[in-house]
Amino acid sequence: MGTAYETTQPERSAIDALPGTVALEFGTGWCGYCRAAEQHITSALSAHPAVRHIKVEDGPGRPLGRSFRVKLWPTVVVIKDGKEVARVVRPDDASEVRQAIEQASKE
Repeated sequence: MGTAYETTQPERSAIDALPGTVALEFGTGWCGYCRAAEQHITSALSAHPAVRHIKVEDGPGRPLGRSFRVKLWPTVVVIKDGKEVARVVRPDDASEVRQAIEQASKE
């Protein structure tokens, strides 16, 4: 398994203040869907090294995921200059994530 999900959560205001493009990934290390999608997410992000990738552990009582209305894992929210521009839920391949990231460059 690659980079672990961070258990400490940044504040929503800190995420909204980040410049540039950010891929905010919500999930957990024990989630089968998250483990299955990890290679697709990693592959898509490797083609975009300038995109900041933040993996956040989600679950009950985790306010950041709730503020983005995350319902299923993994969910990748692509943000550009503090605004959501795309989102991918349970990606089946890297192209879904890649397209979401490329959407940010069009904004």
